[in-house]
Amino acid sequence: MQGIGCGANKDAPGEFMVNTKTLAGLLAVSAMLAACSAGSEGEADETSAQAEATTPAAPAGPLAATDMSTMDGTTLASFTGDAANGKLVFAQCRMCHVTDAGVNKIGPSLHNIIGRTAGTEPGYTYSAANAGAGFVWTKEKLFQFLEKPQRVIPQTKMIFAGLPDAQKRADLIAYLETPN
Repeated sequence: MQGIGCGANKDAPGEFMVNTKTLAGLLAVSAMLAACSAGSEGEADETSAQAEATTPAAPAGPLAATDMSTMDGTTLASFTGDAANGKLVFAQCRMCHVTDAGVNKIGPSLHNIIGRTAGTEPGYTYSAANAGAGFVWTKEKLFQFLEKPQRVIPQTKMIFAGLPDAQKRADLIAYLETPN
């Protein structure tokens, strides 16, 4: 077995060997989780910690379909989205989503998501919470959802923490409108 030893003698009792395939797998998982973070490491950690410290717990149920409030108090109308920048932001989403029609990965296809009822992409198995959300994905609802998905749809199986940067959310929505 090839591996990286923690001591000089790989046969000594109590020695610890790490298989290179296991190590590569752990690194890959770490990279995937890092890709789900919300921006640069320091900014995301500080912003997420501040948001969690100042934000009350999410309500027991989902937000009303007509509720477009965000935790940071911003609205999509206050921003001009840049699709080219949104394509760069979408790189964090590519692990689980694509914009190709009918192609579901870990998450559903985001092709034509704007105007679609939540939890209805054919061929994808949604959580009960998402399937029963009962709202249409408007640009404003996406703006709110992308800030902190669990706030909008508690118990969604999407593990993404969210994008605290409102401009990045606006850019991502601009990209999702016309992905190239």
